[in-house]
Amino acid sequence: MTPPKPFRRSDALSSGLSDSEVRRGLRTGELERLAPGIYLDGPTAEGLDAIERHRIRAHTTGAGLPDGTAISHVSAAVLHRLALWRPDLSRIHVTRDGRSGGRRGAGRHVHVVHLGADDVVQVDGVPCTTIARTVADLACTAPIDEAVIAGDSALARNPSLKAALPEALETLGRRQGIAAARRIIAFLDGRSESPGESLSRLRMEQIGLPAPSLQEAVHTSDGEFVARTDFYWKEHRIVGEFDGMGKYREDAPDVLRREKLREDALRDLGFQVIRWTWAELPRFDVVRARFDRAVERARRH
Repeated sequence: MTPPKPFRRSDALSSGLSDSEVRRGLRTGELERLAPGIYLDGPTAEGLDAIERHRIRAHTTGAGLPDGTAISHVSAAVLHRLALWRPDLSRIHVTRDGRSGGRRGAGRHVHVVHLGADDVVQVDGVPCTTIARTVADLACTAPIDEAVIAGDSALARNPSLKAALPEALETLGRRQGIAAARRIIAFLDGRSESPGESLSRLRMEQIGLPAPSLQEAVHTSDGEFVARTDFYWKEHRIVGEFDGMGKYREDAPDVLRREKLREDALRDLGFQVIRWTWAELPRFDVVRARFDRAVERARRH
């Protein structure tokens, strides 16, 4: 899907608009400045969120890049439509092949590192690092939460990327962050179906909870399907559920009723069920205590 098309100051002037008319359009809201010298009509811009605005800026930047250069890092993740978590969208990230000359300005961050022909694809008509290379770059440079969420979403879309990610990482050579990036790449799992589930897995590892099985199906002894679980600790017969609450926005009473019946069915089969929300992700020790209590209850039964 091609993003809305912005225009440059030179385009406006060549179409007959004067600088004063452009300034007036900015004052009245008929125009909006996306970046220095880059504009979009006001009604179109008003309906765009931060990700969509960044996508337009990345597309505009990518259309003017020289050979051997590509949109990269978080900007490439935006073009690939990977899930992102609180990304810094203040700069468009660009990578070119080389050994030196990287720079970071007010609106653009130029990375200079090895960039092979196989590392670049066309996205929305502009050169962009491949999904594997994009995830590898984020693993080296982005906060761990953002890197894991983007990487999990990439694997959810294409599980075969799991084999390509270590190779993409190794092409970066000995660079800052590479050791941590290897750990992040090994941790990624496309079975996490939302940013909240990805963050939950990460918090579990950080706080020392045993690693659960993901998306495990639970059946009765007769083989009847009961539920597919977010997290499952088979040894303890504990089911963990992340409540993102988005699923409750529509038809909430019926959804809540089905969730209660589902949880009752799991408990009838002897499972302990623990839940947590977005608000508890930053203080996951609360969930750890909930898990420990569930382990004790399971032992008594």
